[in-house]
Amino acid sequence: MHSSLWLGALIVLPLVGAMVAMIVRRRPGASYVVAVGFATLEVVVSLVVALLYSSHVTNAGTFDFVSRRVVSAPLGLAYDVALDGVSLLMVVLTALVLWLSLLGGRDRRREPAFVSWLLILTGLTMGAFVSHDVLEFFVFFELTLVPCYFIISGWGGRERSRAALKFFLYTFSASAFLLIGILYMGFAYQHQHPTSGLTFAYGALSSTAMSHPVAVWLFVGFALAFGAKAPIWPLHTWSPLTYAEAPTAGSIELSALLAKLGSYGLLRFAVGLLPAAQVSVRPYVLTLAVIGILYGSILACVAKDLKRFVAYSSLAQMSFITLGIMSGSTIGVTGAVLLMFNHGIITIGFFLIIGFLERRRSSIQIADFTGLQGPAPVMSALFTIAMLASIGLPGLSGFVSEYLILIGTFTTHAWWSAVAALGVLASAVYLLWAYQRVFHGRAEGANAQVADASGGERWVLVPVVVLIVVLGVFPKPVLDRITPSVHNFVTQVATAGAFK
Repeated sequence: MHSSLWLGALIVLPLVGAMVAMIVRRRPGASYVVAVGFATLEVVVSLVVALLYSSHVTNAGTFDFVSRRVVSAPLGLAYDVALDGVSLLMVVLTALVLWLSLLGGRDRRREPAFVSWLLILTGLTMGAFVSHDVLEFFVFFELTLVPCYFIISGWGGRERSRAALKFFLYTFSASAFLLIGILYMGFAYQHQHPTSGLTFAYGALSSTAMSHPVAVWLFVGFALAFGAKAPIWPLHTWSPLTYAEAPTAGSIELSALLAKLGSYGLLRFAVGLLPAAQVSVRPYVLTLAVIGILYGSILACVAKDLKRFVAYSSLAQMSFITLGIMSGSTIGVTGAVLLMFNHGIITIGFFLIIGFLERRRSSIQIADFTGLQGPAPVMSALFTIAMLASIGLPGLSGFVSEYLILIGTFTTHAWWSAVAALGVLASAVYLLWAYQRVFHGRAEGANAQVADASGGERWVLVPVVVLIVVLGVFPKPVLDRITPSVHNFVTQVATAGAFK
């Protein structure tokens, strides 16, 4: 297969899988088997792409698998895909999220439609992560709202309709600013280069000349769209309700994957296309990130159900990622990209275990659980691993990411880094307290009858545990793929004057 076709395969495979799943929907369980099969194939292809990228790219941080085809020159529409070390990690995460969501978050209610929406969401997310045309990215970025809406509204909890509508309207409205900014930059480039025609290619828009005030306003518009998706405080208000009401697989997709589209967009498009504006907006965004870390930690302490608990924990973690992205240092941005992947894996573990508990107790209220360490020791141990990784225990994946972010930020913005470090201590408080309330104490009544993790549930969590441990002990292979791309990116932004 020609190298440029691999990225197209990553987009098309899940979409084909969704069609096949609906074709065989009349046979009980067939759609699920088809979905798992295509998800497995997607993981394999993503790993092949990772291997080919490392062998093809001999120059540090260059784009690979580049393919551009103009669809409509007058409208500036093009199919333009490419991959570097940053998007490579997101591609692998996208494939893993689909695979593990299907294996651990199976929902037998109207199963053909459920798995089809998950597959469609994966194909659209893949398209967003590999897009090298800014308008093309926007199209994929917005289309992900559709399967998310139907997954939440069709298979969520009691308030699923309100949660789905709030999620859709909140993120869709914020994205209007992104579209306006993209169109402005495209037409501005066309005006400055009349012979080139209308284009939204990443390289072209990054060279668009504009005044500093205009760049700042565009950055703010981009940040609103990506901050709502991530989410970043104070644009997070949709996430606690939506995470709580979504089905297990939906919660995983939203927190482990869709949130990364926001942070990826902030890095790639807000910072990458508008570097000169960063000097002006950085102090404000760093302040919002620090507030998000502390605010999310405080609310996690008082959360009454486990999904909202993870939602507030994720707010703090996504704020750490924002801190690293805006740090202006190669180390900080590298840590942010690594945490995007590691947080996704850790969150998968959290939501899978919460889903297993919900099946047994028909509840996610923390008050309904106590003493589960006795009847369910294996599940307790698995939750402990995810918890310690989220805290940032040395030897587990969370430590490497947060350490790089704090060190990288400290070299450029010491005070923000020092305050953010309090979030590490706060995470230990709310995570250990939640663990104590759910798993410690004496199990009575229904809690005493809770079954431990089954063989199938344990095997689903094996990849999560392995990645948490391996990336904590031996992160070098992943860092070797991230760092060159981040270094090139930071250097280009610095050249444009953003990091002066």
